[in-house]
Amino acid sequence: MASVTTGFAAGRPVPDIVTELPGPKARAHVDYDEAWTSPSLPRAYPIVPVRGEGLTVEDIDGNLFLDFAAGIAVTSTGHAHPAVVEAIARQAAELIHFSASDFYLPIYAAVCERLAGLAPFGGPARAYLGNSGTEVVEASIKLARHATKRPYVVAFLGAFHGRTYGSVSLTASKAKYHAGFGPLLPGVFHAPFGRVDDLAWFDEVLFDRLAPPDEVAAIIVEPIQGEGGYIVPEDGFLEGLREIADRHGIVLIADEIQSGAGRTGRMWAVEHWGVEPDIVLTAKGIASGMPLGGLIARAYLLETWPPGAHGSTYGGNPVACAAALATIDLLEGGLVENAKVRGEQAMPDLNALRSRHRELVCDVRGKGLMIGVEFDTPEHAEEVQWAAFQRGLLVLECGRQAVRLSPALTANENEMATALRLFGDAVEAVAGERGEVLQAARAAHAITGVEAGG
Repeated sequence: MASVTTGFAAGRPVPDIVTELPGPKARAHVDYDEAWTSPSLPRAYPIVPVRGEGLTVEDIDGNLFLDFAAGIAVTSTGHAHPAVVEAIARQAAELIHFSASDFYLPIYAAVCERLAGLAPFGGPARAYLGNSGTEVVEASIKLARHATKRPYVVAFLGAFHGRTYGSVSLTASKAKYHAGFGPLLPGVFHAPFGRVDDLAWFDEVLFDRLAPPDEVAAIIVEPIQGEGGYIVPEDGFLEGLREIADRHGIVLIADEIQSGAGRTGRMWAVEHWGVEPDIVLTAKGIASGMPLGGLIARAYLLETWPPGAHGSTYGGNPVACAAALATIDLLEGGLVENAKVRGEQAMPDLNALRSRHRELVCDVRGKGLMIGVEFDTPEHAEEVQWAAFQRGLLVLECGRQAVRLSPALTANENEMATALRLFGDAVEAVAGERGEVLQAARAAHAITGVEAGG
């Protein structure tokens, strides 16, 4: 049974597709958009959203979709959550902007205190706020180099840390993110990710042949890789990174921009392995879609920075901070646990789907509501994404040939059941029709062939 929404779409089932996809207004808007916007934007398929509530999105043609993409895992409390909307409206009526880099903004400090209280490590913590994930990644590079007086940073193959220069230098999920932009930030090495055996690379390759350990400032890692394919590391891998960092005085940075803020059924994904990083980065989800990034660090690290060493005009602006405080309340009020429960609901159905279509579905992995389904080819992953869209379910590709299910943490049992049924139908369609689904997608002027980022 399809879920039923309230509010702007009261009484209608979700999903509810009333036109062909894309509809006539959507096709017209795509033409308009492509005449004026940067062609660098990697559109996945032609949905033109105009409003949302919870996990329901309405497009410009009046179609209702069930959203299991959540703006690339950003709208953690769903679209237009009443508590978040109320907090934004109240703050906007009082003070929209006052730069915390130059003045003492009360709500900025309040958010830093809340984030420090969520730190997945013991001891005193402090926080810094930016506008986005890539900004706090950049800040973490600067902080680690400044605090250690060392030049080198280690990231991982398959990682996605952002698209600004420092962040994209760490990113290694797809060569296209580097193409035409070199030279990139010097002093960055990329290690293999995920297997305990890969840890030998540090001693056998990095420290022996490339850089002495006392010149390595930081190791930055996504506890579960996001845009790289929702890759879950082996038990022992993150623990091994912590041991290497401790042995050589290296700062361990957990990029939890996609895996954090409750998405995996814990506040931070590193908690699944009991690993305590020195810095944790957050952005997606911590403010329910408002532009905010957070760097939470052991206090002694941030205390090495003098005034003026780093800052941001709009980072931690009052309206985004109000959204963050409301979001954290909701996460602590039950949404993290709900993510765990809904993930446990999803896995049996997805594993059964894999059993029925082993020639097509290669793997099902993830924790909580950070779920990746890998297919045998990139083309089949794209076809499944398109077939789901045609059925009113919004999902998004990741990695070379995976599709992620990353809905709002508010997803209920009925919405999950509906999504699993629609996703299964999409896989069945691709299994039966093969290339016909993809041909229809491209014929509809829909698929760009470029995946969305992390």
